[in-house]
Amino acid sequence: EGSYSTDATRPEVRIREFKQMVQALHRAGIRVILDVVYNHCMSIDGSNFQLTYPDYYFRKVADGKYSDGSGCGNETASERPLMRQFMLESVRYWIQEYHIDGFRFDLMGIHDIETMNLIRQEVDKIDPSITIYGEGWSAGQCAIEHERLAMKAVTYQMPGIGAFADDMRDAIRGPFSDDTQPAFLAALPGHEESIKFGLVGGIQHPQVDMERVNYSKAPWTVQPTQHVSYVSCHDDMSLVDRLRASFPGIQTDELIRLDKLAQTFVLTSQGIPFLWAGEEVLRDKKGVHNSYNQPDSINQIDWSNLEKYQDVYLYYRGLIGMRRAHKAFRMADAELVRSHMRFLDAPSCVVAFTLDGTAVGDSWNHIVCIMNSNRTPQRVTIPQGTYTVVCRDGQVAAEGLGQVEGDVVTVGAQQALILHD
Repeated sequence: EGSYSTDATRPEVRIREFKQMVQALHRAGIRVILDVVYNHCMSIDGSNFQLTYPDYYFRKVADGKYSDGSGCGNETASERPLMRQFMLESVRYWIQEYHIDGFRFDLMGIHDIETMNLIRQEVDKIDPSITIYGEGWSAGQCAIEHERLAMKAVTYQMPGIGAFADDMRDAIRGPFSDDTQPAFLAALPGHEESIKFGLVGGIQHPQVDMERVNYSKAPWTVQPTQHVSYVSCHDDMSLVDRLRASFPGIQTDELIRLDKLAQTFVLTSQGIPFLWAGEEVLRDKKGVHNSYNQPDSINQIDWSNLEKYQDVYLYYRGLIGMRRAHKAFRMADAELVRSHMRFLDAPSCVVAFTLDGTAVGDSWNHIVCIMNSNRTPQRVTIPQGTYTVVCRDGQVAAEGLGQVEGDVVTVGAQQALILHD
């Protein structure tokens, strides 16, 4: 994209500076994931695909019209050999020439399962640590058999490939289809099972009743590392906007409590936590959903918020640090999660679970996490012990925020409590 280069008129400058950017990020210990949109072109007429082989690269419906699974009227046909070859060669090129570390597939549900698996296999030959995940849905009906599509529900058929977890997202904040409808954060009962399903990483778990999960009635991951946990991303309402839309007149102190609570689920879930850039400083988009064509006044990160909401930033940073330091929050094997993550009995609109750190070589022996969306404090029975508090009252501190002893704890209103022994 030339507007980011120092001289957009010279293609080699764009290329060189993109490579320098990736190199600088690598030196800083940051891996780079590329958002790849192979599912459609801006237009069909004049596209290189159409000029190369007219109507081959695009799917059509029975009456001869171009299929609209992408929402742009021109979905590509990944199942056809030349389109599949294009995708494989393109991914290989980005890795070998630009040293890209991962790929986020836009509307992955438009592509076929076989092509996605072939891409994973090709990438593994180069570097198995490269991340591949995508949106496990399409924007409309596709002109190919549904069972062939790389939808979220069949992620288990695509080992090493992840998908965004809208089950967990909508159970926490409310459905995508209605901005004004809240869910767990509003202390509305009935969403706990969907959240538990997200916390285990979308795998089969003996304590998760799939009949009570909102969208998925069967586990869709084989390993928790295929589950991308999140509450907002670029082409939907930001979490802040969503809270304002579903809690009319919400005051800043309550908004902050609920924002922190939502991200505590994301950052204590097994699998891959996903944070939208700027969420850590309460970024919003003035209520705009898909802001790809909006100006900086909508899309910019207001960095003055860093000082204004430093406690939010520190809470996010504390959770990220805790997750990085403790293996129990990121068990990569489904059997480990099934064996060493246990849910506790809890009141309505409270989710509580324990992690056995000793079993996975964690420095914390046993970890207790409790999330309460009620507007009143709640008491929860936990295993008897003496615990160090590391998250309470909207603060996170690895060195501890005090101690509790016994088998009953009280978690504050609209907040999380995390303990370990």
